[in-house]
Amino acid sequence: MISSVRGPVLSVGLDHAVVEVGGVGLAVQATPATLSMLRRGQETLLHTALVVREDSLTLFGFGDVDARELFGLLQTVSGIGPRIALATLAVLDPDKLRSALVEGNITVLTQVPGIGRKGAERLTLELRDKVTALPGMPGEAPATGAHSVIRAEVVEALAGLGFPAKQAEQTVDKVLADGDAKTTSTVLRAALATLGRKR
Repeated sequence: MISSVRGPVLSVGLDHAVVEVGGVGLAVQATPATLSMLRRGQETLLHTALVVREDSLTLFGFGDVDARELFGLLQTVSGIGPRIALATLAVLDPDKLRSALVEGNITVLTQVPGIGRKGAERLTLELRDKVTALPGMPGEAPATGAHSVIRAEVVEALAGLGFPAKQAEQTVDKVLADGDAKTTSTVLRAALATLGRKR
């Protein structure tokens, strides 16, 4: 299992990026939101899931562990493959997806191409309890353990983007202290916004 890739971005396409790892360019499928954060020539860290089929090996990349876990969870439901799972995360960010699953919001779920009413009902029925067990549920304060994991991931991502380690740590601590950001992606976005204002 390839759980993450780190290296310079060689290219960014409409649905994938190529990241160089150990001299090998790996094509990583990702959502538009994730791809928009990547810049050619800059180092990046993507959390990945490898989907193995008889005739292919496909790597899917995410800006945080939270999105990757939801990607895997979605595929436990009959009829939901990696393409629809990725499309779901492209349309709905992790917080919105969790809320829709927990609340049984069929209208929100059917916004995803490939998911009809029956599919949305099956998703809420099968994943409602499972999704609440994942860290980062909207409205819940992150546990200390989850907090430290998010901090470490965001600091590492910022360092990979070229920010000094001390500056990255101080910025992430400030964002976490504000209490609004609860996932790796939201903390990373807030930290980047803060660092951008300092430049």
